[in-house]
Amino acid sequence: MQQWTDIRRRVLTEGVSKRQILRETGMHWTTLEKILSQSSPPGYQLQKLRQKPKLGPYVDFIRDILILDKQMPKKQRHTAKRILERLQEQGYTGGYSVVKEVVAELKRTNREVFMPLVHRPGEAQVDYFHALVKMAGHLKKVAICLIALPHSDAFFMMCSPRECTESFWEGHVRAFRFFGGVPTRISYDNSRIAVSEIIGIHARKLTDGFLELASHHLFEYHFCTVRRPNEKGVVEGTGKYARRNFMVPVPEVADYDELNAYLLDRCNGDLLRKPRGQGRTKLELLEDDRAAFLPLPAGSFDACRKKAVRASSLSVVRFRSNNYSVPVRYAHHELTVKGYWDRVEICRGNEQIASHGRLWGQSETVYEPRHYLPLLKNKPGALDHGLPLKDMQLPECFGILRRRLENEHGRQGTKSFITVLRLLEKHSVKRVATAIEKALAAGVTSPDVIGMYLYPDLETEPGTFILDNRPQLKAVTVAPPQIQTYGDLLEVAT
Repeated sequence: MQQWTDIRRRVLTEGVSKRQILRETGMHWTTLEKILSQSSPPGYQLQKLRQKPKLGPYVDFIRDILILDKQMPKKQRHTAKRILERLQEQGYTGGYSVVKEVVAELKRTNREVFMPLVHRPGEAQVDYFHALVKMAGHLKKVAICLIALPHSDAFFMMCSPRECTESFWEGHVRAFRFFGGVPTRISYDNSRIAVSEIIGIHARKLTDGFLELASHHLFEYHFCTVRRPNEKGVVEGTGKYARRNFMVPVPEVADYDELNAYLLDRCNGDLLRKPRGQGRTKLELLEDDRAAFLPLPAGSFDACRKKAVRASSLSVVRFRSNNYSVPVRYAHHELTVKGYWDRVEICRGNEQIASHGRLWGQSETVYEPRHYLPLLKNKPGALDHGLPLKDMQLPECFGILRRRLENEHGRQGTKSFITVLRLLEKHSVKRVATAIEKALAAGVTSPDVIGMYLYPDLETEPGTFILDNRPQLKAVTVAPPQIQTYGDLLEVAT
């Protein structure tokens, strides 16, 4: 470029002759004319496409193969090497490199072209993505419900053990609360959580669970064409961004509550970022969405599955292939199970009688030892052999008390210990343990005394009875006590 510039300046400005330049540089006359006619080198320009005498007759055959491949699974499509083998069967005698170049060019130029979409305020897109986290010291794959607002580019994330109806509901409820309203239109893929059957290109038979959510919040829903995730491209791209920026390195948390608090903090922090091409932050753009949102419903949506069950003779109820204990007084009763994404509540009517953390395995059982303590009154042998009591963690003072009672009273001492143990039905382990420690320090092992230690000492001062404003009592006279009368009673008794 430097020589190009110098030649143009010397000839066109300083008046140096063309012949002088040709003698100095040795270049051709046509090259000099090109330099003087253009301010910069034009580069190499191919006048017409190079012919491929050997492969040319087979280009249409290659194009047909690639078109048919689009209907096949990605792992079962032709490679350039396999196309070469098929061409050789057709009589092709050329090399592999030219086949590979043509295949790459056809794939590139035949890609689908998309229409940019308008993103109106108040609309949302929903998707799930999965990521690894280190929870309680163990690597675990979790599902993250992601709801994005294309206009403001704001988003909300909620993590759960699995992609299921309960977490789907809970993710929506929390997102609407986070955004401050309900989007007017929400786009989904064809997940089984929402779609039970695909009837046509746009016709869907929806699940009852999804319809409950839509009926409560009154938003309009839209389902993408099958295998067309580009129709909700904003949330797809947001999922990739979130995974690479918030889940790398792998987060280390104690439980799902800590992980969701971490994700909520990231969502809030991202609101301060300005999207590319926008002069406002996401938080400022979110005000446009809020102006278009539907208001939050007056009543909250109970994001749980409800199921009528009957407690078994083992005082457990079954929900989603797992068992949960209930107090033994409700065995054989008709109950209602409410399954949330993180817990299971068991109710009788409007009264909640038990609550457990949600189990996600198969044929697992969770027991609450307190539920089975009343059985020990008639089945004392179950104290050492009852499965619900096997892993019951109690302070050391409980063991000391049992040993003393059994050493002093034998089998009756075991029953006395069960009486103390049943205090846990109404009081916390800490309170009962404190009462036992007080009794042991006083050298007492009686269950009645331990029960009295559960209640704090009430220090009260005797009050003075005043007759003011009680005229009916002022007329009452009380005779002074007669000591002799008490002596007469003693003589009669002897």
